[in-house]
Amino acid sequence: MNPADAGRLPLWRAAFVVARRDFTAILFSRAFIFFLLGPLFPVVVIALAGGVGAQVQSEAPVADIGIAMEGEQVDAMIAARNELANQLGGGVPPMVEIARLQPGEAYDARAVLENAEGSLAAVVTGTMEAPQLTATEGRVQRWSGIVGMIAGNAAEPGARSYPPVSTMTVVTSGASEISGRIKTAQGGQVLLFLLIMLLASMVLSNLVEEKGNKIIEVLAAAIPMDAVFVGKLFAMLAITVVGIAVWGSTGAAILYAGGVSLSDYANPGVGWPMFFALFAIYFGMGYLLLGSIFLAVGSLASTVREVQTLSMPATMFQIIVFFLASLSVTDRGGWIEYTAMAFPLSSPFAMVSRAAIEETLWPHLLALAWQAMWVAIFVRAGSSMFRRRVMKSGPQGAGKARPVAKLLAGMFRNSSAPTA
Repeated sequence: MNPADAGRLPLWRAAFVVARRDFTAILFSRAFIFFLLGPLFPVVVIALAGGVGAQVQSEAPVADIGIAMEGEQVDAMIAARNELANQLGGGVPPMVEIARLQPGEAYDARAVLENAEGSLAAVVTGTMEAPQLTATEGRVQRWSGIVGMIAGNAAEPGARSYPPVSTMTVVTSGASEISGRIKTAQGGQVLLFLLIMLLASMVLSNLVEEKGNKIIEVLAAAIPMDAVFVGKLFAMLAITVVGIAVWGSTGAAILYAGGVSLSDYANPGVGWPMFFALFAIYFGMGYLLLGSIFLAVGSLASTVREVQTLSMPATMFQIIVFFLASLSVTDRGGWIEYTAMAFPLSSPFAMVSRAAIEETLWPHLLALAWQAMWVAIFVRAGSSMFRRRVMKSGPQGAGKARPVAKLLAGMFRNSSAPTA
């Protein structure tokens, strides 16, 4: 053992002592009340995210109308649709062949639509003279006239009268499910971003305050500086968990009182219980990644003004990273999605959206292992910078602080013992 470290607490025990000290000091302070009020003021970030959200919705998969008719009527309906789209431009949904029926063959459009996946939003059956549209209530109202025009032109090109369209409604469809999951993915990303950005910056003010009153130097005399870094980081994570628990329970109570439940929203790909679990884990990963950066940045500053100056580039870069992850929602399987999943700071956001849309779980295991590796790298690099910048550590500087090490180590040992 290094003689210089004699009398010091082990790294993880010392980190626990620092974490417990910071946690209790913040939790029982008046400032914590204002911290809990923080989510009332993220209007600017929501406005910024709205632009990306609009683009995501505009690039979301287009809803298709499936055609299930006899023989050549399928080709005639698709050709009439394409001709109408050329004349009217946008607003005419695509039509795709899903079945060519034999004369007299029955087709259960309701069952097909309710069990469909992907972009299938409606099914047209019957004949060109008597078409039937099966879709959700909203799409039935929006598309009945278009289907009648297509059927009339398919039966008689240039027709001025169109056959009546009978309708059948279903509760949901593959396209409705995808649209709902995309909204869940967007909401999850925005919430994750707001929580991480709002909460990770807490470590900056806490560090600057303790640098100003020399508490950091006192702590460093008794325990390793790496333990101070890790302890502060995980103390802030614990505080955020308390805050999220308060916000989450309050929000759930308000929604429940208003008659809103999770059944009113599209079920995420992995299901609500697993989605909440993955959201919590990805929040922890994202917080530790950004928190370690902010804590290292804080070690470079000695005043609040310097903190604001130094943290601004990191904050703006994280906003750009968030927008990259938001664009990955519409690029499933593309290079944007894979880039967002691979880049450490955007990976939690990209994987939250994937949990909302996709059903497979094994990519999350790989992503969590990848993120955990980067958390370890960021914490190690951040603690190294923290140690060098806060204490300007070296043999000479360390030796000056050594006389009080044994006394402070004893104090921390006593504080770590359970109280009656």
